[in-house]
Amino acid sequence: MPELPEVETVKEALKRKVLNKQIKDVKIYYSKIVEYPTKEEFIKKLIGETIVDIKRRGKWLIFELNDYYLLSHLRMEGKYNYKKADDELNKHEHIEFIFNDNMSLRYQDTRKFGRMYLYNKEEAFNKAPLNELGLEPWDKKLTTNYLKEKYKTKKKEIKSILLDQSIITGIGNIYADEILFLSKINPYKKACDLKEKELNNIIENTKKVLESAIKDGGTTIKSYTSEEGVHGRFQQKLFVHQRKDEKCHKCNSIIEKVVIGGRGTYFCPKCQKK
Repeated sequence: MPELPEVETVKEALKRKVLNKQIKDVKIYYSKIVEYPTKEEFIKKLIGETIVDIKRRGKWLIFELNDYYLLSHLRMEGKYNYKKADDELNKHEHIEFIFNDNMSLRYQDTRKFGRMYLYNKEEAFNKAPLNELGLEPWDKKLTTNYLKEKYKTKKKEIKSILLDQSIITGIGNIYADEILFLSKINPYKKACDLKEKELNNIIENTKKVLESAIKDGGTTIKSYTSEEGVHGRFQQKLFVHQRKDEKCHKCNSIIEKVVIGGRGTYFCPKCQKK
């Protein structure tokens, strides 16, 4: 968390506030969040740059500047706050971008897991992390043949493989559970054993689930908000995730929770038979 729908929601919220803002100064209070380049280079290169667009690739936010791309991953609890530059600093606000109009964009992260990269435009998509990402869910190249090729040697459970960002990017724990439920696939099933119909169901339900979640502003679980005071609504539509011991909406069986690949996994034992 946040996953693709939440990052997409954050992107759109930020675009309404910071497009065409020029960066006057940058303050870094916890330098480990800046993965590349050095803290000093990061600050020097950003001063004077203007935010001309904000894009998304998988779970990464991409701030397009005049000369650079600033990549930002929110990890578990990262978020952005838009405030006046002279407002008191929150103790969890670790990086601050101060604009010419005396407003500031602050990166807040309670657990400090988020990461940022700053690359020249011509190299950003050819370097890690962006060059390691798989297909977007709506990419026309995402076909059953593509998945068949990617999955043929994968003997791990499909729940774990759906989280592999090098195959399909943007799917996290919440939406993997929902995709498998709608596809009627048991999360323990090995990826290499999936039939063509099951692969097609994964593709179609990935798009269906993520599109619905984006429309609802993402899923608010634990501390996620796209911006201060703004919460997603997709949690009201969840079929299995975080519904342990509750009745399945489709068959009234009891939803179970197991741990697969270290991740809490929710499924219906009747709708998703082994």
